[in-house]
Amino acid sequence: MNRIKRRGGGGGAFSSRIRAALSSHSRPARRARHRASSFARSIEMGKEKKEKKEKKEKKAKKEKKEKREKRERGEDAAPASGSAKVARTVAPPRAGSRGYASVGDVDLAKRSPPFAREFYSPASSVSSLSAADVAARRETLGITLEAAPAGLSPHALAPLAAFAEAGFPREVLAATANFKTPSPIQAQSWPIVLSGHDMVGIAATGSGKTMAFGLPALTQILANGGAGDVEPGRPKCLVLAPTRELAQQTARVFDEAGKLCGVRCVCVYGGAPKYEQKKLMREGGGCAVIVATPGRLRDFMNDGDVKLDRVTTLVLDEADRMLDLGFEPEIREIAGNTRADRQTVMFSATWPQAIQGLASEFMRDPVKARVGSEGLKASHSVTQIVEVVEPNDKDQHLGRVLKKYLGSSQAAETPRTLIFALYKKECARLHENLRRQNWRAACIHGDMSQRDREQSVEQFKSGKCPLLIATDVAARGLDIKGVEYVINYTFPLTTEDYVHRIGRTGRAGRTGLAHTFFTQHDKGRAGELANVLREAGAEVPQALTNFGTHVKKKESKLYGAHFKEIDTSVKATKIVFD
Repeated sequence: MNRIKRRGGGGGAFSSRIRAALSSHSRPARRARHRASSFARSIEMGKEKKEKKEKKEKKAKKEKKEKREKRERGEDAAPASGSAKVARTVAPPRAGSRGYASVGDVDLAKRSPPFAREFYSPASSVSSLSAADVAARRETLGITLEAAPAGLSPHALAPLAAFAEAGFPREVLAATANFKTPSPIQAQSWPIVLSGHDMVGIAATGSGKTMAFGLPALTQILANGGAGDVEPGRPKCLVLAPTRELAQQTARVFDEAGKLCGVRCVCVYGGAPKYEQKKLMREGGGCAVIVATPGRLRDFMNDGDVKLDRVTTLVLDEADRMLDLGFEPEIREIAGNTRADRQTVMFSATWPQAIQGLASEFMRDPVKARVGSEGLKASHSVTQIVEVVEPNDKDQHLGRVLKKYLGSSQAAETPRTLIFALYKKECARLHENLRRQNWRAACIHGDMSQRDREQSVEQFKSGKCPLLIATDVAARGLDIKGVEYVINYTFPLTTEDYVHRIGRTGRAGRTGLAHTFFTQHDKGRAGELANVLREAGAEVPQALTNFGTHVKKKESKLYGAHFKEIDTSVKATKIVFD
């Protein structure tokens, strides 16, 4: 150090500079500077990325709005930026055309050949009805018709009293051989759909909705090339369902009716190997009908195995459920790949007003047919019993109820009974407990493989396991004959799901019984449940009304409770100011 002082002169200042330089170049200092610069760069990059994303979203929103407006005017899409603008003459809609759906391929509709969609001609027994007779028939069946086209005669869309009045081809009519008369939803749907109209059908579960859209779809297929005019992966009729179980049930009905007229139907859904479903779609040169869940169908579309350019009939079964479960992006993509002049039919047991505006984009001036009163409604063929219990006592009450309705677990003949749980673990626990008590039981929930789920359903159908414990995956579309009892071990999250649960019994003209355990944890839905019980003429227990009869306002998936329900069927009026 003395040597440094002598050479530098003023060694104290020089040594402090050396220490400062050494400290500034130390490893911790370099790391700190590196972190600071990296953080600054990440902030700048984040800002740039956010700005680019906002610009992209604004551009996409603007293009989407322009495209929708041009579709409504019937114009072609705008030319790409930078290309020369070519004046085009837009051809007017073809004779008999009903315009284009907001969600659909307009260009595909224009370049595709027209297809036959109007097959209905009222039979003499229907055309002779007066307006008063038609109104009386609708009142008897409990049917309400809304948004019917103006200028039609009273009997044009009159409900039918016999299958022969629909005018189905002989091979399609053969599918009704095991039934005496059409159900109310079938009686009203067939004149509407066979006349070429888009339709919204609302009816209780187990009322024959699948046949209501299935037979007209088969009629349209036979009239447009027949069963032999098929190509692999290019169906003519597409049916979308929210769950695998509902898709399989719908496909079975189509199979039974289609075999009589040579029309093949394939069901595609998640949880099963793709290659097997792909093989089925290609067998026999292709299939005319595909029943699918939205996710698996979109996978096949992305892989190039399915093209929807030939679809002329689009059916959304349990449409409200699909949109409510968040399938809107998939449904929009699927419908956007079909021709915009297709015929679209939507069926459901409920039709919440919050969904109506969104669903109307898929249809063109739909006719709405409702069976029963407005609002939430349970099947009147089901006896409803609601019992208010303590949450920790439900296992004890379940044992008592099973003994009351089914007798001993050792009985040779045990009535088919569905027991609904809310959660997957709860379902598995109940199944294990009942098996320990020597009940022949199976279970079905979302954590099970598709093979195990199908095996459980088959055991329940065959009677090998007369008890089936299930979550809400079985609440819709599970059509099993002979289900005598439904027990709600845990009340569902919505009253709509309660209606679907109890609709698994009392189907196709039969009667059934639903026993529900209601606890203080479910008190927020006490008012809605009381209204459903009153509408069906069931007893409302005093313990249920003690929770209060207020009906909580439903929340929007997007806007929460801060939204206003509007009637989308009412058209805006123009106000002129002087």
